[in-house]
Amino acid sequence: MLPSDIIIQIFLIFQFCLGVIGNSSLLMLYVYIFFFRPHVKKLIDSIFMHLTIVNMSTIIFTLIKDIMFSFRVPNFLDDVGCKAVLFSFRVSRGLSICTTSVLSTFQVITITPSSSKWASWLKPRLSTWILSSLLCSWLINLLIYGYMLDMVIAKNNYTYIGRGYSHGYCQNKKFGSHDSGSFFSLIITHDLFYVAVMMWASLYMVIFLYRHRKTTQHLHRPSLSSQPSPEQKANHSILSLVSCFVLTYWLNNSITLYSFYTKEKIPRLESVNTIFVTSYPTICPFLLMKNNKVILQFTSSFSVLRMTCFQSSLHG
Repeated sequence: MLPSDIIIQIFLIFQFCLGVIGNSSLLMLYVYIFFFRPHVKKLIDSIFMHLTIVNMSTIIFTLIKDIMFSFRVPNFLDDVGCKAVLFSFRVSRGLSICTTSVLSTFQVITITPSSSKWASWLKPRLSTWILSSLLCSWLINLLIYGYMLDMVIAKNNYTYIGRGYSHGYCQNKKFGSHDSGSFFSLIITHDLFYVAVMMWASLYMVIFLYRHRKTTQHLHRPSLSSQPSPEQKANHSILSLVSCFVLTYWLNNSITLYSFYTKEKIPRLESVNTIFVTSYPTICPFLLMKNNKVILQFTSSFSVLRMTCFQSSLHG
């Protein structure tokens, strides 16, 4: 086995462990907030919780099969396994895209002044809008990828050469045919719509932050205006999330399109693509935890306790 293959195996296992630990920790935090500290619960937390669940599903259904494939485990998935794993992965990833889009749009509605007609109409209906948007996302993704279930089969061997979807243990049924591009067209159309919404929301937030900063510089002293408000911190976190998603999305799709249309498949390139696919779900919980009030309170309490213990040991 080549050293580069071993490096990829280690990276896939590390990313799997990091992603599962990060997302499960964040999920437990939100469960704790919802049940034991409901007074600090915010409407946006329900979106974060949904995003955490679908991101963890994306990591599990993507990385387990790719780790097995990197170790050359034979016949890990059959036809039914390929259909189930690819369906679960695609639905989870599609929901991750939709939820991030809902999250960025939610923040735009939140920061828009109530003097705006559309914002004043939407703000009292935000909880209903979020629920409807997420349910609609589930319905759309289940329909799209349910339709594609019949297009996926397990590979008979690993030396296929031709145009089409071929990744790990699975491939599309019409591998090598001229109309195999239909496997991608619906997915790309679906994804591009939500990515466009994200980019519009991000641009809106960047303009809002710039104008807000200019206004506060005129109203306050520089020392005060340099302190970011909770609203600005939330905007920065969501902008970081969207930027991370858009970057990994374009990298992933560039490699996917190249792999789809090139005749000779490169297993190592497929593993690199998997790393890009799971980068956003892996990084996402740590970006969300950075400005979480409960975590900040816990870390500050832990720091005070550690300092107290240190001072006690010195005096003792």
